[in-house]
Amino acid sequence: MKLCIIGIGLLGGSFALGLKEILPDLTVVGVDNNPEHAQKAIELKIVEQILSMDIAVAESNLIVLATPVNAIISLLPRVLDLVSTSAVVIDLGSTKELICAAVQNHPKRNQFVAVHPIAGTEYSGPEAAFTTLLKEKTMIICEQEKSHPTAVTLIEDLCRKLEMRISYMDAASHDLHLAYVSHLSHISSFALGITVLEKEKNEQNIFDMAGSGFSSTVRLAKSSPDMWAPIFTQNGKNISEALSSYIEILKHFKNTIDNQDEKSSYALMQEANEIRRILQGIK
Repeated sequence: MKLCIIGIGLLGGSFALGLKEILPDLTVVGVDNNPEHAQKAIELKIVEQILSMDIAVAESNLIVLATPVNAIISLLPRVLDLVSTSAVVIDLGSTKELICAAVQNHPKRNQFVAVHPIAGTEYSGPEAAFTTLLKEKTMIICEQEKSHPTAVTLIEDLCRKLEMRISYMDAASHDLHLAYVSHLSHISSFALGITVLEKEKNEQNIFDMAGSGFSSTVRLAKSSPDMWAPIFTQNGKNISEALSSYIEILKHFKNTIDNQDEKSSYALMQEANEIRRILQGIK
């Protein structure tokens, strides 16, 4: 198999490294418009070669779009124009509805499988990639009925080899759910980071006094704006609804604190504790 990664960062690089571990005959070529990223991807042996997109896509069996989601929308139709009739194309974007709509009438639509690995860190670029990022994570496959069964089977087989769980979802439901369980948490972290930076001007105080709670909550504020700004735009309607619900809960917390209503504050936290059971997989 010859794999082409377009956008050699955390996800694309980790996908390539993970497959190299399980497919010894795999050849990986890369496409990246950042010369530093391209060179680093070769140095780190994520890819064997950097090629132009036209050549890389035409020569590959599996093409992975791992760029920001706005770039995926513009690149995906062109990539499908270029692929051979036996090749499979996937994207790793965190939104799906607009990406799927961009190629819904493309004559090679059935060679495209829309996927989203629920995996990542706050770091970006090829240096952030590592072999086991996707292990025991979930791969969501969207609109599988619009993809050729052979293409879907290939992606399912690769996911299982990577020890991933597989879930199936329509694109609209994917974007709605991700607004709450992923996109909102990133906005919360960005907002917390801004709040602390605006109110605490002494950087040493932030460094000295930040405990594990603050560090874990603000971790996502280190994420790349290049990646997340387009996600917030593409999934804006769902994210706005999620934010409205979140703001109402924040107001509720503020009211209990302003009124020194410890009983209500306790009840809110007790309600939130239910998330522990869900995340631990307890029925």
